[in-house]
Amino acid sequence: MNVVVSVGGSVLSPGDPERVAAHAAVVEALHDAGHEVSVVVGGGSTALEYIEVARELGANEMKLDDIGIAATRLNARLLIEAIGEAAVQTPPETYDEASVALRRGDVAVMGGVAPAQTTDAVSAALAEYVDADLLVYGTSVSGVYTADPKKDPDAEHIPEISAADLVERIAGIEMNAGAAAPVDLLAAKVIQRSGLRTIVLDGTEPERIQRAVETGEHDGTDVLPENGGADPDDWSTGSVTDAAGGDE
Repeated sequence: MNVVVSVGGSVLSPGDPERVAAHAAVVEALHDAGHEVSVVVGGGSTALEYIEVARELGANEMKLDDIGIAATRLNARLLIEAIGEAAVQTPPETYDEASVALRRGDVAVMGGVAPAQTTDAVSAALAEYVDADLLVYGTSVSGVYTADPKKDPDAEHIPEISAADLVERIAGIEMNAGAAAPVDLLAAKVIQRSGLRTIVLDGTEPERIQRAVETGEHDGTDVLPENGGADPDDWSTGSVTDAAGGDE
């Protein structure tokens, strides 16, 4: 299976070597099982800290975006080091570079690409560019909700949603200042136009990402293309290989 995994910077937790190593182990296990794997890493607290300082020093928004991109690539380098030889050794800076890495059989690990574009959107664009079978967002929340679950105790989890409904729901969320969306609006629109089979889940435990890729089983949200989308062939035949070794 050709899969793109988006790992939020806060989910990767670059300040926690064990967490980074656990994510790397899952990526290695998927690669060893024969999957084509690309990973897009967010900036997290590292990006936020530098952006806030730069803003106070007078940097404009385009320059702040560049600083954020640099932070995502720094986090990508941490994951590359943890993965080792299976990964491309320098984060690709374009979708074509990532595609070339995949064709070589490497794991492509990248951060941001261009100002005014989040790593949510980069993940969706990369998945479309390399004709991925599956896009998985490992976030700090367990999928799509009717409201922000961190602020509204009555928010209800949505186990399955169409790409068109996801676009509509996120557009409504983003009109409210300070509200959180599971992925950003541009990412949702790319998912819709490309027909990408997508899963949004809680990625704080990396094994959840592995299980979702290998079996389709998860507690997050399935984002389905307009035609419903067929399950990847691997889900009907594959077993889950623990990142520590062996089948479950």
